[in-house]
Amino acid sequence: MKKENKLTILFPCLNEEKTLSASINDAKENMKRLKMNNEYEILVVDNGSTDNSVKIAKTLGARVVNEKNKGYGNALRKGINKASGKYIIFADCDNSYRFENINDFISLLEDGADFVIGNRFKGIMEKNAMPFSHKYIGTPIISLIGKILYNIKVSDFNCGLRAIKKDSFNKIDFQCGGMEFASEMLIKAKKNNLSIKEVPINFYKDNRDRKPHLRTINDGIRHLKVLIGELKK
Repeated sequence: MKKENKLTILFPCLNEEKTLSASINDAKENMKRLKMNNEYEILVVDNGSTDNSVKIAKTLGARVVNEKNKGYGNALRKGINKASGKYIIFADCDNSYRFENINDFISLLEDGADFVIGNRFKGIMEKNAMPFSHKYIGTPIISLIGKILYNIKVSDFNCGLRAIKKDSFNKIDFQCGGMEFASEMLIKAKKNNLSIKEVPINFYKDNRDRKPHLRTINDGIRHLKVLIGELKK
C-alpha cells in the first residue's frame, strides 16, 4: 500500500543529469530545515531520458515513474496522478527554481488556497536567468491576455514553480501535453473556481550545459491557442 505524505515534490525530467542532483538536494535540504523529513516524498517523472537521470534520481532516494508520451504537460499530469502527497509542488529540475520559500506555498495551501504559483518578477532574478524575449515580451503579454480574458490576477503565467492540492487537481479535466499546460492550469483553475494565490520567488540562471527544451515561438503560439481556445468552451 502506497504511503500517504503531506507533500510531494515533483520534477518532470528529460535528460537532466547535470542539474537533477542539485535540484533534489535543494529540496531535501529545505524540507530538513522545516523539520518535515517524514512528511514528504520526491517524485521524478522520467519522460524518456537517455542519460543517467533515472540512476541519479534513485540514488538520491527519489521515487521514479515513467511517462512515454513526450511533453511537459504529459509528464506533470502523470506525476500528479501518481503522487502520494496531499499537496504537490513542482518545478523544473534545471536548478533555476529553488525551494527556499517552500513554506510560503505550503502555508497558503493550508490556509485555503487550491493552487499557488510563484512570481519571478516580484522576487530576485539572477542576471541572465531569463532571456530578454521572455522577460519583456512573451511572459508579460501572455500574462496580460490571461488577466484580460479570464480575470486571473497572476502576473507570471509562465512560472514553473507551482503547488496544487491533489483533490483540487482531480476535479478538473486537464488535457494539454506540452508547455501550454502551464496556461491551461491557470485558466481551468479559474473557470472551476479554485482559489489561486501568487507568491514572490527568486529565479536563478539555468545551470544546464545545453539549450532548454522550451521552443520560444512554437510554445508561445501554443499558449495563445489555449488562451483563445478556452473562451469558446
